[in-house]
Amino acid sequence: MTDHPGHQDTPDAVPAGAPAHRSDAAETRAFHELLRGLRVWDVDLPAFDPAAAPDDPLPLFRQWLREAAEAGVPEPHTMTLATADAAGDPSVRTLMLHDADERGWHFASHRGSRKGRELAVRPRAALGFYWAAVGRQVRVHGSVTVAGPEESAADLHRRATGALAAALVGRQSEVLGSTAELARASEAAWERARREPEAPVPSWTLYVLRAEEVEFFQGDAQRRHVRLNYRYEGDGWAKELLWP
Repeated sequence: MTDHPGHQDTPDAVPAGAPAHRSDAAETRAFHELLRGLRVWDVDLPAFDPAAAPDDPLPLFRQWLREAAEAGVPEPHTMTLATADAAGDPSVRTLMLHDADERGWHFASHRGSRKGRELAVRPRAALGFYWAAVGRQVRVHGSVTVAGPEESAADLHRRATGALAAALVGRQSEVLGSTAELARASEAAWERARREPEAPVPSWTLYVLRAEEVEFFQGDAQRRHVRLNYRYEGDGWAKELLWP
């Protein structure tokens, strides 16, 4: 974006020694200009032929995640998880995919966290993956089941020491009094995680989302996006194209 002399904003008067700041109108205008100036898919995007897609969405999902990793997408296993409470009010957050197999898409958290409480009363969820470098996204939604304590513990103890330390801190989604309180709890948790790599965390729970729909979206620079949707119909998957 090019500056145009003679059309500069005049800053609001501020007391001597106070930091200069933009007016609300100027800040809003600058933010809108920033949004309009951001580029979308200014790289070569892969082609996707939905006619060649497998009958089951799992192999295609694994292929796309692998290709995203190979394209240099950072943390391609991160995903958005959407849940809702008993009243239907939604909440969303980003977390890691732990596995994707014939049972479904796996993720984990504390039972007492917000997501854990919401899944307890409304065991349905949606996942979203977005890999900007290849212009692809995958949407998954369906019912969620809880794995048993042994499988949940095994999931945790397969992960890095830092994951165990974070789980040992616990109290996820509770109000935190201060960052110093967190620092003390985290330091103690790290010490225990190193000392006891199999330390139990009873609240840690593995969840499995059994997909009922899985949509694959391949972006196109000309906006002729390809959307392939899989729907589970009880005895197998049906495939359909969606208008972009």
